[in-house]
Amino acid sequence: MSQTVDGVRWTVYDLEVLPQNEWTRYEIIDGELFVTRSPHRRHQQVCGKIFGQLDAWSESSGLGETIIAPGVIFAFEDSVIPDVVWVSRERLTQIEDEAGHLTGAPELVIEVLSPGKQNERRDKEAKLKLYSVQGVEEYWIVDRFTKKVEVYRREKARLVLVETLLGDDEITSPLLLGFSCSIRLFFPE
Repeated sequence: MSQTVDGVRWTVYDLEVLPQNEWTRYEIIDGELFVTRSPHRRHQQVCGKIFGQLDAWSESSGLGETIIAPGVIFAFEDSVIPDVVWVSRERLTQIEDEAGHLTGAPELVIEVLSPGKQNERRDKEAKLKLYSVQGVEEYWIVDRFTKKVEVYRREKARLVLVETLLGDDEITSPLLLGFSCSIRLFFPE
């Protein structure tokens, strides 16, 4: 479940006065506040499975790091918490601040859809636009309900849908040299 508060332009400074607990997440996209509850355990399982596949590859390749739910602060009015990201070691040294937040675009961002039209709109429209503008190279939208992965890649300065994967389809990426796995491994039985 998510809600937005209309008519106000929010910034990261406004988050300091909002109630903090482990069950509420706040994200700001173009000054709009999105408030969501902690995701369903199955959502978290899918995030963990994706993390596991990418992290094993990252460890063996030494090319970067896979991070679960990092704070990404692009600007005062654009602060999000993607489900999983992958960032090259070189890029990480450029965009990580002292608090461990990312202040620029990781190469790969992954969002697992939560139920509800507003959540879907946030991930498929607002975040797609934000990640595109901010320079994310690749964006995966994972639908745990239909067991589908939409892959968006940067083409001519914006993210465009390049493939939709289902079933036993293998996911690969030009960013992740040698990485390949069946998307079936992302979804617990």
